[in-house]
Amino acid sequence: MTGSEGPHREPGADARAVGSASERAREEEERAVEQALALVGGSGRLDRSGGAGGRPNRGQDSRGTRAEDVRADHSGGSSPYDGGSGSNAPYDGRSADRAPYDGCSADSAPHDCRSAPRDGRDGRSAPGGSRSSTGNPYDGPGGAPRDARDDDPYNGRDDDPYDGSPAPPAPAAGAAPGSGWSPLLDQAAPGDPAKRPPAPPSWDRARSVAARAGRGGPPATIRLPLDRALGHVLAEALGALADLPSFDTSAMDGWAVAGPGPWAFEAGAGLLAGRGATAVLPDGTAVRIATGARVPPDTTAVIRSEHAHADEARGLLHARRPVVTGQDIRPRGQECRSGEQLVPAGTLVTPAVLGLAAAAGYDALPVVPRPRVDILVLGDELLNAGLPHDGLIRDALGPMLGPWLRALGAEVSGPRRLGDDAGALRSALASSDADLIVTTGGTAAGPVDHVHPVLDALGAELLVDGVAVRPGHPMLLARLSSDGPYLVGLPGNPLAAVSGLLTLAEPLLAGIAGRPAQDPYRALVHAEVPGHPQDTRLVPVVHRPGRAGGRDHVAPLRYNGPAMLRGIAAADGLAVVPPGGVRSGTEVEILDLPWAPATPWTEGCFT
Repeated sequence: MTGSEGPHREPGADARAVGSASERAREEEERAVEQALALVGGSGRLDRSGGAGGRPNRGQDSRGTRAEDVRADHSGGSSPYDGGSGSNAPYDGRSADRAPYDGCSADSAPHDCRSAPRDGRDGRSAPGGSRSSTGNPYDGPGGAPRDARDDDPYNGRDDDPYDGSPAPPAPAAGAAPGSGWSPLLDQAAPGDPAKRPPAPPSWDRARSVAARAGRGGPPATIRLPLDRALGHVLAEALGALADLPSFDTSAMDGWAVAGPGPWAFEAGAGLLAGRGATAVLPDGTAVRIATGARVPPDTTAVIRSEHAHADEARGLLHARRPVVTGQDIRPRGQECRSGEQLVPAGTLVTPAVLGLAAAAGYDALPVVPRPRVDILVLGDELLNAGLPHDGLIRDALGPMLGPWLRALGAEVSGPRRLGDDAGALRSALASSDADLIVTTGGTAAGPVDHVHPVLDALGAELLVDGVAVRPGHPMLLARLSSDGPYLVGLPGNPLAAVSGLLTLAEPLLAGIAGRPAQDPYRALVHAEVPGHPQDTRLVPVVHRPGRAGGRDHVAPLRYNGPAMLRGIAAADGLAVVPPGGVRSGTEVEILDLPWAPATPWTEGCFT
C-alpha cells in the first residue's frame, strides 16, 4: 500500500537490487542490532515485512521515532524495521531517540568498533572512563550535532592517536531536531528525502562565538580597595593622579653639589627622604643626601658616595670622576605627568599594577567584578571518596574545575552533585544567579543525558551545540535567557572536559571579565602528531629548551586519551593540531595552561 511512508516493498526486495555485497552488509548490521536488542531486553529479531521503521521523517514525534513504531515493538507485532524504506538503519528497540547500536559510538572511525569496552549499563562506558552513550550523536535541539560519547574517534584505546583511517561521512545540513541520524543512514537510496543535520562548527568558530557572547554587553564596574583588587580586570584606564616623581629626588646616597668643585661642606649636615623643601644650595657647596630625598633648588648633580672624597680636615669635597649636570637626579615627572595614562582598561591587576596605582595616588581601583560560576556535577556513577567499585568511578571533574575556573579569574561556588536527576538539574538552572553555569556530563544522547532536554524545556538558546574538536566533541554553549546566565556543558570524560573549558569557558569568561583576547602564539613541535581527517585535535604538550643552539620546542605527551588526566597533569599547554595532523618540525598554535609543571619527574616520564 501507499501512505506517508511511501509504497510498501516486499521483504528482501532491496537485497535483490543491491546484490550480494549489500546483503552481506545488511546481515552484519542486523546481527549488531540483534546483539544490542538482547542487551536491552528486545526480541533480537528483525522483521523484513515492511513495518513502519527506517529513516524517521516529519511524521515522527519530537524524540525522532514514530509513536506507532514504539507501540508496534512493545505489542509483539512486526518490527518497525521495514528493510526497504531506502534506509539501512534498523530500529533497535530501545529508547525512541537512539540510533542502532553497532558496537561503537556513532561518530567513531570504522576500525575502532571492537576496542571500546562497554559495561551495558545505560549506555555508559566501562568503569574507569567517563559516562558515554551509544545513542544517536545528531539528535540535539535544532538538529545540531552532538557526540554519542565523549571520546576520540580513533582506535578505541585512550593512549593511541588516530591512525589515518577514513572517518565516517560528516552529516549533511537540514535535519530536523530528533531526526535520529547515524552513519548507517548515509547508505540510504539516492533521492531519499530525509536530511542529515549540519556539521558542527569548527574549533576556531566555536571559540569566536564564545568570546563574542562574553563581550555581549558593557561590563559592570565596581570600586575595590587596593588590597582586594588583585586578580580583577581594570574597568577603566588608570591615569596618574600626580607627577611621578612629584619633585626632584636623589637617585643615590651621596652628595648634592652646586657649581664646579671642589665643594665646601658642613660636617654632620645632611638631607633625608621624607623631609620638606630645603633652602637653595649655593654655588661651590655640597651637602650629604640620601636616596629618595628631595634635591635642594639649584643643585647641579648628585655624586655617589663611592665616587667622592671628603677632606674632613679642610671641609672640602673632591670628585673622583667627572661630574655631569643632572647625574643621579630623578627629575619631577620623569616617569609620568599627572593625567597621563599608565595602563589601559582591560589590564589584569597584578601585584605590580597595585604598586603603580599606589605610587600614582590611588586608594581604590575601578574593576570588573569577577564572573560568578556555578558547577553542577551530573552522573549517578560518580563517587566523592574512596576507590572505584561495582561500576562506580571517582569524580575527577568536581575537584578539578573549581581551581581551574578560579585560575581563569572566576569566583566559583562549590560543586553541586546532582546525579542523573532531570528535575534537580532544571531547578538548579532556573534558580542560579551566576554569570556562568558549568555542567559535567549529560551532553550526549543517552537515556540519562538530561542537559539538552532540560535546556529545551527552559527555552534556552543554543549558541554552540557540538564542536569539530577531539576530544570533547559533544560540548555545548547556551544562554538560559536574554538576561540570564550562560551555560557551558562539558563532556563527562576528564580530558574532553578540559577541551571544553579551553574552547568555550575560557574565552567566554575572558569576555565577561573584560579581558582582551589573548594573542595566539605558535611553537615548534618535535614529533609527528596524527590528526583527525576533519576535526581539530587538542593534544597536551610540554615545553622543552633547545639544545646546542636549537630552538625551544614542545613535545606531545603520551597519555592524551579523552578519559585520561595523566598527560594534562604534566603539561603546560595544549597543541592545536589541525585536521590531517602535523609533521615533526612544524609550528603549531599553543594554548597555555594557567600553570606549568615544576617537578623534575615530568622529564621523560610522560613523553
